[in-house]
Amino acid sequence: MAKSTARSTRKSRRWPWMLVFLAILLAGVAWFYRTPITGYAGAGAAYSARVACSCRFVAGRSLDDCKKDQLPGMEFVTLKEDVDAKSVTARFPLIVSETATYREGYGCVMEKWRD
Repeated sequence: MAKSTARSTRKSRRWPWMLVFLAILLAGVAWFYRTPITGYAGAGAAYSARVACSCRFVAGRSLDDCKKDQLPGMEFVTLKEDVDAKSVTARFPLIVSETATYREGYGCVMEKWRD
């Protein structure tokens, strides 16, 4: 009986360490692939901002109606409009955000890149 209790205690002690190891492993993989992840996320956010800005300020549709035009796979992108500045900001949470602004005669243009 004592052996089974000792084994059970050892197994229960392994779980927290396995979870810590898994978290460190996932963080390492995310750090290793951070450049492609932020690159693709930035391109997706810029595309969403530009399309939503054109839909909103060139076509005159509501932002809620423009959200229906997002491509599959863009469910994590959030759109926010600034009516006074005539701009739309698309954001991937915790990764990147991009802003497109309507300019008379040019349509919707992306804001300058930030360093």
